[in-house]
Amino acid sequence: MSANLLVIDSDEQRSAAIKTILEFSEYGDVITSSYHGWQEKVCQPESVMAVLLGGTESEEQLMTVFYALKSWNESIPILLVVDKTEKKYVPEAIQNSVLATLTSPLKYSELSHALNLVKVVRKKNKAEGGRNAELFRSLVGNSREILQVRKLIKQVANTDANVLILGESGTGKEVVARNLHYFSGRRDQPFVPINCGAIPADLLESELFGHEKGAFTGAISARKGRFELAEGGTLFLDEIGDMSLPMQVKLLRVLQERVFERVGSNKSISANVRIVAATHHDLEKAIVEGRFREDLYYRLNVFPIDMPPLRERIEDIPLLVNELIARLENDGSGTVRLTNAAMIALCQYEWPGNVRELANLMERLAIMFPFEQVNIRDLPAKFRKDDEASLTTNVEFNLPPEDMNSASVSPRLPKDGVDLKEYLAHLEQDLITQALEEAEGIVAHAATLLGLRRTTLVEKIRKYELQATPVN
Repeated sequence: MSANLLVIDSDEQRSAAIKTILEFSEYGDVITSSYHGWQEKVCQPESVMAVLLGGTESEEQLMTVFYALKSWNESIPILLVVDKTEKKYVPEAIQNSVLATLTSPLKYSELSHALNLVKVVRKKNKAEGGRNAELFRSLVGNSREILQVRKLIKQVANTDANVLILGESGTGKEVVARNLHYFSGRRDQPFVPINCGAIPADLLESELFGHEKGAFTGAISARKGRFELAEGGTLFLDEIGDMSLPMQVKLLRVLQERVFERVGSNKSISANVRIVAATHHDLEKAIVEGRFREDLYYRLNVFPIDMPPLRERIEDIPLLVNELIARLENDGSGTVRLTNAAMIALCQYEWPGNVRELANLMERLAIMFPFEQVNIRDLPAKFRKDDEASLTTNVEFNLPPEDMNSASVSPRLPKDGVDLKEYLAHLEQDLITQALEEAEGIVAHAATLLGLRRTTLVEKIRKYELQATPVN
């Protein structure tokens, strides 16, 4: 990590100890300061990668500096460093707002994990122009499929084209819809979702278009519908495939004419709304079966986006797990660690519930094994199809070294055999490339990730003609 780390602590001895650990771990240049005059210590605010807030003389002083840091750079990651006895005196607002809370004296595994979180946040802020990266939680990954989804979002977001999002339940279709809204020119206007399959057909018209007082039994007052509430913004029609045929006719008219009437009224209301729809159904099949109107389908399907199921992008599972753990930590819901064997078991599972099922599992593990290491034997039975002894590969999953074990998956020998030397060389090259990317080009850090001496790694980089340029 080439950027500066800023340590603010009223205890000079502890501040110096933190600096020593950070410098020894090769996390970049470290600047230390007391709670007075910290701004004068930083010549270029944009160069600060993260701030570690240590002990303070008073709660008021801590809050003052915390909010000053956020005012100075709203997106800067802040790590809180406290003694166990001090933690209960930290204001709840700050505990819930920092990226992570570390206990002094620092442990390498906790510090390494926290700084990995800093890297994730930093890369996201840079990739998304500093916008709120929270919206991309379920779009985490480097698989070809998820990169294609991100590309499509960026291409269509700033237009008014209707978008149809297709995919299985739990793949993150609403996350895509929210990103389409967030990266559009309508981002300052409302985003209004409605689940068309969760509302009875006889009530859906009122939910969408609103109603006047006395329009039907129980309509004791006039009420705006979702189209009016979303005026100027985005209306997300989730599970559009479950909408009844009569309602499809009425929706089609609004999409064609951009006007509608409340139930019980003949006054036309204009609709300046961007439509994003989603479904897990095969709409083309539904058209053939007479369950969905073909003309409505083509109105909605101006720009289709297919969300891949999780089983088709298993290489993203370790990244998703790390992101979900970070979310649990940020929400104050605890944390958990997975061993290599447990992670591989998750990669072998089919995930019928997709990302939603993975998120539920991580929350469950954090409740059952708070601040502990989860091995394959701790996972629910459906994830343990192969026993732990059969998992024998050494593939890393971005976990701290202390959380690794020797469990893995044995590769299968092809029927026609394999060039073992070429196979191992390719595998070695791939792992070195991953380590260099994870370490942002810092060879010493990459060598630590691979368990090699720095000089050995340098020789291998030259052998395979790899790049070790630090990432800015």
